Amino acid sequence: MSVGHSPPRAVVVGALGVAQIMAWGSSYYLPAVLAPAVVAETGWQLPWVVGGLSLGLVVAGLVSPRVGRLIEARGGRPVLAASAVLMALGMLALAAAPNLGLHIAAWLVIGLGMGGGLYDAAFATLGRAYGESARGTISALTLVAGFANTVAWPLSAFFLARFGWRGTCVAWAVLDLLFVLPIYLVALPRPAARPPAPVAAPAAAGAAREDRALFVLVAAAGTLGQAIGAVLSVHLLGFLTASGLAAAVAVGYGAALGPSQVGARLIEVLTARRHHPVWTMQGWTVLVAVGLLLLWAWPAALPVAIACYGGGIGIGSIARGTVPLALFGPGGYAARMGRLALPSLLAQAVAPMLAAVLLARIGVHGTLGVLAAAALVDVVLSVAVLLVSRRSR
Repeated sequence: MSVGHSPPRAVVVGALGVAQIMAWGSSYYLPAVLAPAVVAETGWQLPWVVGGLSLGLVVAGLVSPRVGRLIEARGGRPVLAASAVLMALGMLALAAAPNLGLHIAAWLVIGLGMGGGLYDAAFATLGRAYGESARGTISALTLVAGFANTVAWPLSAFFLARFGWRGTCVAWAVLDLLFVLPIYLVALPRPAARPPAPVAAPAAAGAAREDRALFVLVAAAGTLGQAIGAVLSVHLLGFLTASGLAAAVAVGYGAALGPSQVGARLIEVLTARRHHPVWTMQGWTVLVAVGLLLLWAWPAALPVAIACYGGGIGIGSIARGTVPLALFGPGGYAARMGRLALPSLLAQAVAPMLAAVLLARIGVHGTLGVLAAAALVDVVLSVAVLLVSRRSR
């Protein structure tokens, strides 16, 4: 691959990691801090204010296959740069929205930015640039970007206290344009353009069917895992307070997820050369299942449950990028990541709302039981990925 401008990988990882923190902060993590202030000032209904993010995720999912094809053809620099501009425009539209309809429309613009600017696009960019050697770079990126909520939530709270929620949106727009956009334009590798290349078809029809089956299994395992993570990201604190914990204690346990994620990712980075990424997927699903089973059946083991769950979702982010690269190769990797992102993002949009329905009908304990059962199904799917991939090799 010819590369016109290729900074050292450490520079790429550090710069892209910081940009990812800002991108997540100005999109996915924003409503958790701003939604109560928006409702208090405008009187708009909370489900609709928070639902803007869900609609944005739907848009992100719908555009992700196209995003993957663009990255495959031209590299990630122009796509990620466009995502920063779209997120900034969406933030400015949020700040200026005079009514709920335009508020929701602004989230649709942000959704376009999320589709081209969050993990899946970043992984596709690194895979397109570095090919088979991208695994370590992807893992290192998740290690840096793992501090996204640790940085973004306090930063949003700081802006909110000084500028109000509309001023906070403007502040994030400024960061996207003056900080994130230059990072993408200057610090990312610039691979030579090439036409989109379809994934090479195996010689035998039986091998082709096996490859498609493996792709479906990878997509199913990743989508279910992401759906479970989306539910917990929205409802975990509610689960904990409903179990009798004081709000401050529940927040403390929620904050412990960050160190658990980063610690597990660090272990993965240090040991990655000793195992295939499929085993990272096994660790992801098993740790999440153990954490949820403990939350459901043994509340006294809450610290262990949080550590297991946090560690699982931490390495899950790595598995999302490295498993497809290892199983299917670098050819067509960016386009493939776009296809995998579609069901995952749609599931993340819908799952928290379905969980809210379950909470209303069967309560916290019943909902945790359903989530634990889903996590066990995900373990089965990840084992199926392991077995089919072994047969394919």
